Parts: sequence; structure tokens; C-alpha cells
Amino acid sequence: MAIDSQTTTTGQRTAAPEDGRLSGRARLVLFVLCAAQFMVALDFSVLNVALPVLGEDLGMSRSALQWAITAFALPSGGFLLLFGRIADLYGRKRLFLTGLAVFGAASVLATLAWDPASFLTGRALQGLGAAVIVPTGMSLLTTTFPEGPQRDRALGISGTLLSLGFTVGMVLGGVMTDTLGWRSTMGLLAVAAVGVLVLAPGLLPESRTPERPRLDVPGAVTVTGGLLAVIYSLSTAAQRGFGDVDVWGTLVAGLVLLAVFVAVESKAAAPLVSLPMLKRRTVAWGNFGGLVTFSMMSTVIFVLTLYLQETLGLSSFRTGLVFGIQGLASVAAGAYAPKVIGRFGARRTLVWSLVGQGVLGAALLGVGTGSGALLATAAVSLASMCHLGAIISYGVVVTSGVPDEQQGLATGLVTTTQQIGLTVGIPLLGVLATTQATLFGGVRTVLAVDAVIVLAAAALVAAGLGRGRRA
Repeated sequence: MAIDSQTTTTGQRTAAPEDGRLSGRARLVLFVLCAAQFMVALDFSVLNVALPVLGEDLGMSRSALQWAITAFALPSGGFLLLFGRIADLYGRKRLFLTGLAVFGAASVLATLAWDPASFLTGRALQGLGAAVIVPTGMSLLTTTFPEGPQRDRALGISGTLLSLGFTVGMVLGGVMTDTLGWRSTMGLLAVAAVGVLVLAPGLLPESRTPERPRLDVPGAVTVTGGLLAVIYSLSTAAQRGFGDVDVWGTLVAGLVLLAVFVAVESKAAAPLVSLPMLKRRTVAWGNFGGLVTFSMMSTVIFVLTLYLQETLGLSSFRTGLVFGIQGLASVAAGAYAPKVIGRFGARRTLVWSLVGQGVLGAALLGVGTGSGALLATAAVSLASMCHLGAIISYGVVVTSGVPDEQQGLATGLVTTTQQIGLTVGIPLLGVLATTQATLFGGVRTVLAVDAVIVLAAAALVAAGLGRGRRA
């Protein structure tokens, strides 16, 4: 299967052009992988604006509606590392196709749901499929396109579509719910999964590690259980509050399991996560930067949605236009980011992208109760451009210099960071927006804390990564 950067069953590649140009077949491979990532990102947000209508239709209480999101987030974040490693051992393409099939079938179930239990089952299976698709898709991308201009370009396109999918989902979800009903949002995902599943088998190369070591079962159990517990506690904290005993108990249990996981991995013959890999500055600090940019940007979008609709009184359609402009800005940033990385290096791009995101987040403090839509549109669009730069550059930083046989481990960490970042930001800070004396006061508090966290993270990443043009 000859493309620009051919991957064999042992992960070896042929030489590729140094200028980053892709052949026609390589573009098709990239299209399939990016389409799958876009589909999963779309699933994160397409249902949000449909929740009130969905709840009324299926008889779900307002307090139960958060499970429509949590049921997807739990497996999608909790099983990422496990499936990333299984793909390394038993075949990335094979598992990728399996994940697409599960995701598609789950989307059909969610579309046809007749009660809350059937709908939440479909959402949980969607999350399980996403937990397979995301790490295997990223691993196929990094093992197919060689380190350098080609991988930078591929990651740039993938990162753009990841962010765009989240934004498009917010806009598209409202339009489809108003015109076709909430079930159409789930039906769209089913159609997308079938489309990718039809194209993928004939295009994607198979790849796996040359050795077949035994799967680290104790590590898999402890890290999956730990991630599930932590994500569950943070996802429910916004509804129950951080003072709830169950929230704290689950969070502590999750942290204990993750601590046990670290101890297990230090002695495992074939660890699920290589601790020496985590000691790489690029892996540790790159993922930290990714965690901050995802969690803080998702929080900004959440509180701005509340501000625009409930404080300024904008309609859902006009609010959607604001995020549509943001999405276009993200596309522009994604197209240009690889060139910036090529010139200045991924480390510098990551640091300065975080700085820009933090500064523009602080600029949002200028919005008022009577006006501010124009400032919000401009600031969040420019912040999203910086956010895209951070997404793409942290992926390059983390995966650069990692051998092909460990790419599943590296990309598993990258995608776990993405999923956890998207999951924890809103519960951690979004609750501040809804518990203050006024919504506007809460929004300003969240925006201020958000900006401080991002700028502090930029300083820490700069110190952690040190100087250097390349990752």
C-alpha cells in the first residue's frame, strides 16, 4: 500500500518528500482519519442544545440530563489508554474499524431510543467506540506520516478539524434540533460512521508493534478504573457540588487507583504506559500544555454561551453565528500553524499559543451587561486561533522522537489529555458561573481565573521544555 509514508506491519516507513507534500492516496488516508476524529469531536457538542427537547421527549428530568453527556464522557476518557495499547499489540487498523462499527451501531441505538435507559446505553457505547477510534486514529496518523513537515501538516489538519468539530456541533445541533428534531443529531453521527467505515478498509495501512508482549492487565484495570472514577466525580461535581460525599469519595478512589497504577507500571515487564516515556520533558510538559488549552478553552466557550443568551439575550441562532465565526478562525489557524511550527519549532509555538490564549481570555473581561457581543466574537475567535496553535504544537511536541512501536502509548497520552481536558474544564470552573450572585458576575470570575491559569501554564511549559527550536 504505497503512500508517501508507508507503514508496514512493523511500523517501518519509506522515504517521504521533505517539503511536506502529500500524494493523492496519502490525502485520502488523511481524509479518512480526520473524518473519524471530526465525527467524534462533533459528538461532544452536537447534543448540547438539544438536551431540553430530548429530556421532554424521553421523560428525563432536568437533573438527569447531564447523564447524556457524562454517559459518553466516562468510557471515551476512561478506556483511551487501554485501547491505545491494545491497538499497538494487535493491529491499529483492525481496532480502528471495530471502533467505527461500535460507534455507528451505538448512534443508531441513540437515534431510535424509546426511553432514557436505551438512550443512555447508546451514548455509553458511543463513548466506548470513541475510546477506540481516537487513539487508534491518531496512532495510524503518526505512524503513517513521518516526523517532520508531513506529520506537522497532518497534525495541523487533524487538530483543526478536532476544534472545528466541537464548534460546528454547537451550531449544527441547534439548527438540526429546530428543523428535524433531536434524533437527527444522533442519526447524522450514524451516517458519518458508516461513510468512514466504507472507505477505511481499502485505504488504511495496517500497523502494529513488531513484538507481541503480554497485555499489562493490572495496569489496564487500575488506570481504567482510576480514570473512570476521576472523570465521573468531576463530571457530576457541577450538579451535586464539590462538597458532596459521593463526589469526594469517588475522586479519592480514582486518585488512589491512579497511584496504584504508577506503582504497578514501575514493575511491569510490558507496561501500559512507559514511565521512562513520562519522564521525557516533551511528553510530560507537552501533555500538560494540551490539558490546559483544552480544559480552559472549553470553559470559555461554555460561559460565553451562557453570557450571550442569558445576559445579552441573543437567540440560539445568533449565538451560533458567533461560534461559527470562531470556527472559521480555527480553520485559518489550522492551515497556518504547521508553517509556524516549521519556522519557530513546536515548543515555542506551544508556549506563545498559550500566552495568546490567556491574554485574549483576559480581554473578554471587557464585556458588559448591555453590550459585548462584538468584543466576545473577536476575542474568542482570536483566542481559538491561539488554541489551535497549542493543540497542533503539543501533539507534535509529545510524539516527536518517539519510536513507532511506542506511538500508540504516546498518542494514547495525547488523546487521553484531549478527552480529560474537554471533560474536566467545565465542572471545575463552570460551576463558578452558576453559583455566584449574578450570572454576569460568575462569568467574569470564570474568565479571570481561566486567563490566570493559562498564562501560568505558559510560564511552566516554557520552563519545563527549556529552549530549542524543535520538539
